[in-house]
Amino acid sequence: MEFLSGNFLCETIVPSGELIVSRTDLKGNITYANDTFALISGYKMGELIGRPHNMVRHPDMPKIIFSKLWEDLKTKGSWSGVVKNLRKDEGFYWVYAEISGVYKNNELIEYKSIRTPISFEDKVKYQLYYDQLKKQNNEPIRKIIYN
Repeated sequence: MEFLSGNFLCETIVPSGELIVSRTDLKGNITYANDTFALISGYKMGELIGRPHNMVRHPDMPKIIFSKLWEDLKTKGSWSGVVKNLRKDEGFYWVYAEISGVYKNNELIEYKSIRTPISFEDKVKYQLYYDQLKKQNNEPIRKIIYN
């Protein structure tokens, strides 16, 4: 059984009209983050740059979503979808993410991601959907233990 500690159940709301922007190298390491990304994720800028973007991957996210993300980036050049991210303090935030390649002289050099807020209804819908995907793929789903 898993024990969820800290602020794991505390959501940070992405303000309406805010954009979370980041860029990564081809291996997924952050090369740029805007101030909104740092603020919402709870990290300082220096803690983000050079680190793997998956440091904000929430354990509620099914592995298959990220497999599809990388497959789409390689085959279609872009991916979009709903993501639940993990904050530094173990809280979370939900976003709609659009990821695409950055090219220089027709050569893929980076990926850019722009993330925007989603509705409460979509958060509920996607949490239930992601729980179902995890169960279908024999991944552990959320377990909450109250003391």
